[in-house]
Amino acid sequence: MEDDAPVIYGLEFQARALSPQTAETDAIRFLVGTQSLKYDNQIHIIDFDDENNIINKNVLLHQVGEIWHISTSPADKGVLATCYNKTSDSKILTCAAVWRMPKELEPGSHDSPDDSSSTAHTLELLCHLDNTAHGNTACVLWEPTGDGKKVISLADNHILLWDLQESSTQAVLASSASLEGKGQLKFTSGRWSPHHNCTQVATANDTTVRGWDTRSMSQIYCIENAHGQLVRDLDFNPNKQYYLASCGDDCKVKFWDTRNVTEPVKTLEEHSHWVWNVRYNHSHDQLVLTGSSDSRVILSNMVSISSEPFGHLVDDDDLSDQEEHRSEKSQEPPQDSVIATYEEHEDSVYAVDWSSADPWLFASLSYDGRLVINRVPRALKYHILL
Repeated sequence: MEDDAPVIYGLEFQARALSPQTAETDAIRFLVGTQSLKYDNQIHIIDFDDENNIINKNVLLHQVGEIWHISTSPADKGVLATCYNKTSDSKILTCAAVWRMPKELEPGSHDSPDDSSSTAHTLELLCHLDNTAHGNTACVLWEPTGDGKKVISLADNHILLWDLQESSTQAVLASSASLEGKGQLKFTSGRWSPHHNCTQVATANDTTVRGWDTRSMSQIYCIENAHGQLVRDLDFNPNKQYYLASCGDDCKVKFWDTRNVTEPVKTLEEHSHWVWNVRYNHSHDQLVLTGSSDSRVILSNMVSISSEPFGHLVDDDDLSDQEEHRSEKSQEPPQDSVIATYEEHEDSVYAVDWSSADPWLFASLSYDGRLVINRVPRALKYHILL
């Protein structure tokens, strides 16, 4: 069974920000933000045509500064948030803002792929998440199943919950909390849990992972020394409400049950350098994607801690004799394993993410501006489905 070759797209600038267009569930679409100090920065809207294996792109100008993080609204395809650097009084500030892309770039309108002279469009600023008072913003998180009206920004040691009003043109600070303690405490990343009615957020600062209740803005759990070095990224299992994955500079990926955080449930040690990203597949949570500055992307099958640890459970009544005989042989529970290691990158992989439209497709982005679109191997896909 021949697997499709990866599709590679090159940006002319360095880049580290990648996000699927979360509200888009039909077209396969990713957003990539550039990091250029000399030229105007851009957001590339990458549409992947699955049938013909080609990429269509549109370019948006992001003139305010180099992009460190992109996140997209779960409810409105045209709305996104960026964290970007700007200089003021010879200081560098990382700010955050919410933008709307031009109407003509909403799904269904493409430039042809060979039209290199296509004009760049500009983003419409909706509002700033006014954070100069609170410090540098590490990331912006959207309420996962919400109407796109609530976002959280992590700025230095502050966690800020914003209400977006007047069709997102105004951000009102609803509540906030701060990290207390010795030294310069700074959040590095966070994830908003899709479970518990979206009332829980996990954050990472230094080697610690914390859980917060967004209603009271109080801490609900704390995993001290979750990693031996800095924690880079977090993700919640979409199907198991207490399961959380973390990764960091100790080259490890760890899986936690937030009800008992004394020990990780599982640890992966497949990368040889810092792990920047960990992502659960939205539909099949045994598929876990990681990207690292060892320039590799690894797809793991964490079936033992997934929501289907024994594969599909089928009623005996539904089995024919032949199938019954076959299923007796395969009573052995599936083992966790590395499915594939992808080595199309030559530079640090700073971002990996699954498509929001196709559960078998994912993108990875390395610092040299190379975006690679890959698929889950066919054999595994059919093994999971059948």
